[in-house]
Formats: sequence, C-alpha cells, structure tokens
Amino acid sequence: MSLDSPDDAKPAGAVEWQALMHPGQKLKPGAVVRFDGDAGTLMGEVLERHFQGRRTIRLWAEPPGDVDALVDALGHVPLPPYIKRSDTPADRERYQTVFARARGSVAAPTAGLHFTPELLDALTARGVERAEITLHVGYGTFKPVKADRVEDHIVDPEPYSISEEVAEAISRARSEGRRVIAVGTTTTRALEDAALRGGGTVRPGTSMADVFIHPGFDFQVIDGLLTNFHLPKSSLLMLVCAFAGRDRVLHAYREAVVERYRFYSYGDAMLLT
Repeated sequence: MSLDSPDDAKPAGAVEWQALMHPGQKLKPGAVVRFDGDAGTLMGEVLERHFQGRRTIRLWAEPPGDVDALVDALGHVPLPPYIKRSDTPADRERYQTVFARARGSVAAPTAGLHFTPELLDALTARGVERAEITLHVGYGTFKPVKADRVEDHIVDPEPYSISEEVAEAISRARSEGRRVIAVGTTTTRALEDAALRGGGTVRPGTSMADVFIHPGFDFQVIDGLLTNFHLPKSSLLMLVCAFAGRDRVLHAYREAVVERYRFYSYGDAMLLT
C-alpha cells in the first residue's frame, strides 16, 4: 500500500496507531510488515517516522476484521526487561489494574497493580471514598530527562478524562478538609493539570496533561501519593521529589535498597503523605 493512495483506497477496516518499532530503525514511510498467526494475518504500513523508534502506522486485518481483537490474539504482554522469561496468559491479567476500563494506555499505571477487589472492599468498609478517572499512560512518561536544565525537559502530553461526579467528589473532599490520595504519578499529573486549567479547581472534562511536575511545583489537589520506585533521571522520580522532598525520597530509596524492595513496574510501592 503506497502513501500516495487516496483515502478511499485504504484497506477495509484499517486504523492508525502510534507505535514503537524495534528493531525497526531503518523502517521508513511506505515499509510494510506482516504478522501471521492462527488467529489471522495483521498487516502494517509505516506512515510517519518519529524519534526514538516511534512510528505512525496503519494496521489492517487480512481478511478484513477487528484489528483490536487480532492484536490481542497475536500480541504479547511487554514484560519489563528484568523479567527473564516469556510472557504467559496469566500476565494479561496480572499486568492490568482493577480500575482498567478504557483501551488506550501504553502501560499499566503500576501503582494501581497493588489493589485487589478485596482490598478495595476493605477500604470502603473503613469509610474511604474512591473516585476513578480515565488516563492513558503515554510512552513519553518513560523518556529520561537529558536536558541540562530540568525546566527544559518536555514531558509528552497524555490524555485524561474526569467525570462530573469525580470532580464534585474531589471538590467536596477538599472543602471538608479530607485528604486526597493519588494512586500513581500519572494520576497525580492528570489531577494537577486539571486544577491548573480550572484555576485551582478540578473541573470535569477531557484534556491532555502537559504539565511537567518537578521540585518547586505548587500542588493544588493531592495530599498523599501511593507510588512505585522509579528510575533515576526520570520525570516520575522528579514528581515524587517535588511532592515529598528530595532528601526524604532519597532516604526512602536507600532504605528500600537495604531491605531489598523490588523496584519498577512489578515492584513494591510506598505511601507518601
């Protein structure tokens, strides 16, 4: 399929995705790839080439069919590189949070992996109110900070949606002096971005979180943060330091190393208040 083809010549059911292609550094616009399996054949065409292995691609099924279903059937769970084994069917459930509803995130918001239905029931029984937002973790979340000045680093925008019910629940909690505890750094970013857009108040709606939270940031929403242990030189670690203070966070990390806590996606978490 050529890039010169008119839109009406696109394969039936074709959809455009943002993707990582590795090893695919040499795949230029117009390159076509093919994935075969018992469930069918998935075709892909590179439309645009971006930095760090990213591509805009067109996907379609042969014969025409549901691309999402075929990706699920042919694809594998992208386990972290420190897990030295192939993925299993159980990983599809384990690498997913109990909050997941809408398709679209490139990775699980891993702080949420610590929750189970039983734990949520226990929190409810203790009077803890829960409010859920939709956010889609983007690849840019994992982009290391390479700028000489932290302020010059750009965190890629991530889409989020906050319902009217959730916005009211957050506003009510704050007006009553109750704490708002965010589960995860991406949740924090979405809430604080919404507050910036709302003049200090989280308002309902859909937007793109483009705020970069680093030390010196004035938090307007959250009073506590549950988060995993993050990589050095990451925007996620900077967000945690901005909330809890660099010295406190480094002390916690030193303690985690001594006690042999597990880091990263499938690792342990800490609660900062």
